[in-house]
This record gives sequence, C-alpha cells and structure tokens, in this order.
Amino acid sequence: MAPDAEQVVGQNAWLVDEMHRQFLADPTSVSESWQDFFSDYRPDRVLPESPAPAARLRPVPEPTEAPELPGVPMRGAAARIVRNMEASLAVPTATSFREVPAKLLDVNRRIVNGYLGRTDGRKVSYTHLIAYAVVQAIAHHMPVMNSTYLETESGPRVVRHPHIGLGIAVDVEKSDGSRSLLVPCIGEADTLDFPTFVELYDTMIRKVRTNDLSPDDFAGVTVSITNPGTIGTMQSVPRLMPGQGVIIGVGTIDYPTAYQAADSRTLADLGVSKVITLSSTYDHRIIQGAESGMFLGAVHELLLGKHSFYDDIFRAVGVPYEAVRWRPDIGPLDREQAKVTKQVQVNALINMHRVRGHLIADLDPLSASEPVMHAELDPATYGLTIWDLDREFLTTGQGGLDLGQPDGQMPLGEILHVLRNAYCRTVGVEYMHIQEPDEKLWIQQQVEGMGVITGIEEKLHILDRLNAAEALERFLDTKYVGQKRFGIEGAESAIVVLDAVLGKAADVGMASAIMGMAHRGRLNVLVNIVGKHYGQLFGEFEGNLDEWSTQGSGDVKYHLGMTSEFESMAGNRIPVELAANPSHLEAVNPVVEGMVRARLDRIGHEQGEHSPVSGLVRGQAAGEGGLYPVLPLLIHGDAAFAGQGVVSETLNLSLIEGYRTGGTVHLVINNQVGFTTTAEAARSSYYCTDVAKMIQAPIFHVNGDDPEACARVARLALVYRNHFHKDVV
Repeated sequence: MAPDAEQVVGQNAWLVDEMHRQFLADPTSVSESWQDFFSDYRPDRVLPESPAPAARLRPVPEPTEAPELPGVPMRGAAARIVRNMEASLAVPTATSFREVPAKLLDVNRRIVNGYLGRTDGRKVSYTHLIAYAVVQAIAHHMPVMNSTYLETESGPRVVRHPHIGLGIAVDVEKSDGSRSLLVPCIGEADTLDFPTFVELYDTMIRKVRTNDLSPDDFAGVTVSITNPGTIGTMQSVPRLMPGQGVIIGVGTIDYPTAYQAADSRTLADLGVSKVITLSSTYDHRIIQGAESGMFLGAVHELLLGKHSFYDDIFRAVGVPYEAVRWRPDIGPLDREQAKVTKQVQVNALINMHRVRGHLIADLDPLSASEPVMHAELDPATYGLTIWDLDREFLTTGQGGLDLGQPDGQMPLGEILHVLRNAYCRTVGVEYMHIQEPDEKLWIQQQVEGMGVITGIEEKLHILDRLNAAEALERFLDTKYVGQKRFGIEGAESAIVVLDAVLGKAADVGMASAIMGMAHRGRLNVLVNIVGKHYGQLFGEFEGNLDEWSTQGSGDVKYHLGMTSEFESMAGNRIPVELAANPSHLEAVNPVVEGMVRARLDRIGHEQGEHSPVSGLVRGQAAGEGGLYPVLPLLIHGDAAFAGQGVVSETLNLSLIEGYRTGGTVHLVINNQVGFTTTAEAARSSYYCTDVAKMIQAPIFHVNGDDPEACARVARLALVYRNHFHKDVV
C-alpha cells in the first residue's frame, strides 16, 4: 500500500511534483511503486496553496500583452522550494549549538575501518557514527525530541512517536545544474544495530544517486539530519517544515579557525583537536531549549565514548579489540622533561608489544571471549593518551621499526600501527623468550613494517586448496554416513599451511620432506598434499584394504602412509613422504626425526663427509641453503602437543648433536577441544604450544580464518628453520 501523500512531501515535494507531471504525461514512464502512489493522489490535498479545482474550470480570459518583468520565472522544483520556505515561517523554531571534539571519533573510526578493510572491505563514515549517536541519544536519553506538533479542531496536540524515522537530507544536483534536497527515511532506526543501520543508510544514499527511490522510502520521517559539513560549512540553521519536530545539522570536521594555519607538529604538541559543530533546530511549541541542549549533550557524551557507545559498535561490527577511551592530555609544565619521560614510556610500550602483543591478537575464529586490552599493552598504563598519537618519538635502535625514516622519528599512532600490524592482527608472535639477540632481531625485521599484500595468483591458489579440502570432507560426510571419520572440518587452512611450507621447500631446492601426523585430517593431507588418488581412498572406505594388513579396524585407512612428489606453484618438485602411524597418539614424532636423520647421514656419506650435522654449533646460521636439506614436518593436535610426553621428549632432543635434524616445522591444529575436554580443563599453560618455549623455539599463532596469513607465516617458519636450524612452531 502506498504511503499517504502527506508523508512524502515537505522537502521532497519538488520530486513528487516532477514525478506526478511525468506520470500524467505517460503513466508507464514511472516505476510501479510511483504508479501505485499516484493512483489516488490529489495534489490539492497536500498543496493547499495550489488553485482550487473549481478555479481551474473558469473560462480563460483573452490574453493581454503582459508587462515585461525582471528576472526569470521560478517553476517546478524552484517554485516548490518557495512555497516550502513560506510554509516553514509558520513553525516557531529555535536552534541550539554544541561544539564536540572529534579526536576520539576519528581514532575509533580508523580502527573500525582498518579492521573492515582487512576483512570485508566495507567502510564507516563520520556521518554514519554521528547519525547513529543522534538516534541513540534520542532513543535512550531524550525521547522528547522524537515528537511532532499537530493542529486539530479541538486544539493543539503533541504526538510522541514510538519509533524514530530518521530522515537523511541528501543534496542532489539535477540535470540543469540546479540543486535540491531529498530526504529518504530509515524507518525504526532506534531498533537497528550499527551494521544494519549503516547498510540501510548506504542503501538510501545509493537509491538517491541512482534515482531509484520509491514513495515508501520517504514515509515516516520523525527526525531529520543534514550534513552541510561535507561542503565545508561550520554550522547551519535549517528550516523546519510543518509536521517536523527537529532537524540536526552536522558541520564540518576541522581544527578551530584560529589553528588552521598552524604546523601539524605544533597542534599535536598543544593537544589541539579537530572539532565538529552540531545544531538542533526544533519546534519550540513542543520542545524546549533545555531539552534541546540536553539532547546535544547526550550526543556529545556518546561521541566521547560514554554509555559504551564505541564498545557496542566494536562488538556489533566484530572488531576484536577494545575501543579507545577518552582521556585528558597529560602535559607537565616542564616540556623537555615531559618529552624525555614519554620517550622512555614509548620505548617500554614498543618492547611490550614484542613481548605481549599476541595476547590481544585476533587469533580465535570462534570469538569465544570478549576482547580485553592487556594492561601492559595499553598506552594509558604508560601515561600516554590519544593526544600523544600525533606526537613524534624516536624509533632508532628499536629493531626494524624506524622503516628508513631519515630522522628516526615517527608519530606514536604510526608506531602503534606498525607494532599492531606485526603482532596483534591475525598473527601473534612469541619470540622474546629466545636468548639469542640475532634471532630476535631477525624476526623483528621479518614482521615489523613488512607489507602483507597477497597477489591475485596466490589468492586463487589458496582458494583452490581450501575448496579441495572442504569438498573432500563434504563428500565423505555425505557418501559414508556413519563411518568412523577424523575430519579436518574447521581447520581447512592446515592444508594451506602445508602447501606453503612444502612449496617453499621445493622452491629453495631442499632434497625431500618427511611428514608425521595422527588421525585428525590425515585423509585430507594424503589426498590434497601427498597426492593419493580419490579412487584408492574411496576403495578403502568401501573395505578394499590390503589383505596383509594387521590389526585391522574401521580406521586402518588412517594408519597408512604414502610417498609421492609435491609440486609448488612455481612448478618445482620435492619428494614427500607421510610416515605410517598406527596410533591416535604421537608416537610417530621420533620416528619421523629418525627417518630424517638417517637421510641426512646418507647424504653426508654420499658427499664423502661424516654427516652434514657434525661439527655444527648450536644457533649457527647458514642461510637458506642446504646444511640440512631434508625437512621434518610434524602435524599435531592442540591437546596432544600439550599433553603427550613424547612431544616434549622429541623437542628436548632437537638441539643435541647426536639427534639433530636441522630443525622441525611443527604445525599445531587447535580446534579448542582436547578430544574429551575443553582447553581450560586440559592444561595449566596459557597456550597449548608453551612446551616449545623450553627449547627457545619461536611460536607463530595464526587465525585459521585468515588463510593468507597462514600461508605467509608458513613460509616464514621454513625460512627461519633453514636460517637458524632450529625447531619452529
């Protein structure tokens, strides 16, 4: 059913007029929604200033020569604007203004957009956040602003609307170059969470730009918001049309006029914030000045983060970090002493991100717990606030953090950006427990300030590996219902990791790789990594097993090993063997290490040497090349890595000369379920990988929902192993 005509006029009346003329000339020239709207449309019902129907029946007088008048006749939309503005004079209005700091709004918006840019590519504007704050302020603090004055035969009345219909005033440039406003409506805006609000907001803007609005899109406006700040206007006093209760004006976001020519470093040193001026123009018959002022105060509080405004937005969007808090600047009178003190605190903050950054990294695909800012990673712990983000501090001597800056200085905001990109996104790195400075510096140089762009060819390759892994599991789950299965569902990125490690090993010319793993995900690895034929696998599910196999059971196919060749994206090949493992447990780990050591010894004997590992001192680096050309690659479950003694025993042998294999790459698949218990009841350590710290192995934690990061870190792990000849997890 089409909305009543009175619901879509006001500032939209010029469009209604144009569409109606178009409809009268050719009804099929407008959309079905407009045809339905005009089926019972009476212009005189909503345009009382138009000539009465009877007047249109009067005889047309003989034309007389009209005197020539100055100017150009105002017709169509221009004439409608004249009538609207004259009608607005009947509304007794007043306007309140409030200047709001935009610093926190800007900082939290950048965090949200940074996260969205790394995930689905969406973007949040200042107006999205301000409009949402307006809605929340009315809905939860000042519902009186959502009112309309009504004149009736029995006297004046006030209508208190149960929901907020937010009208968005959008500037429209017409084909003749003139400009007008359209005000589409977001209905029941107070019931929407932030992502839905942004989606509907953008939908309305898109409809305006594509001329795709229907009459329903104009219906139900109770509060309007206009944004003249997009064209640089500091503040505005809009006009209220009859039937409107309040319209909010959003001015430009900029530094106060007196500071707009100041040097940016001076502004940062003084703690001068950009500001935004909000105006509330209201019908004074139903809204009082104090109420309007309190409403703007509520918006002010929300934009400064009170009432969990940004926290709720972060949770709704899925940002896995805490929102930044509003805090006053801390600036002692002795500026030089303050600068030295803050430099010391910045150095401590840099170091703690290297040590503890993984604690706030986005590592859990399930988002099982609320994000919490660790105190040692919070700038506030060190007396640093949002006002320090634009102030420059020394980075020289802080590993790879100076990024080639000529003066060795960066603003704190950029320093935190580099650190959090390196340690707090979907990759968390534990390496500061390592005693060798060269190893720590090497890792810093590999992860701090390094680009993470993945080429389209590699993205397609990763997608192909994920599709292959999921397709196999889905087929087995559908075709062999009820058969014992140890699938890889939820951990398909493990296939991407193995593909990247073996691909890198092939590209650097390693001689071979030997893999060991238990049952979980084994069939997928056999097919999609080692190259087992589908027909052979399905035959085993049908019961066609080797008649000479012993201890046969429903999971014999999970015991089997295989030897094949793996081909990298670049076309290089490497022999790969998955060792047989007749157990759910990790007894295969020392077996794989022994197989690798035997091959290394054989290579050494063939080259006329005692062994390629003899005489090598602990921690000695030899580059990517081939002191240890055979790669041991072990795949673990999280509970097994933490709970099975054979794991720690194998790790403990890794640096002993008689057992060395040049370092093992360990892949731990953490499905957060230790077979029969949750992680909290399965171990005392924080991570399932903490046992690896006893041999000072670096540990890379990666979110399985970021397969590109999985591939990147997998290659880095192999390069570290070949460079330092140590285990890496």
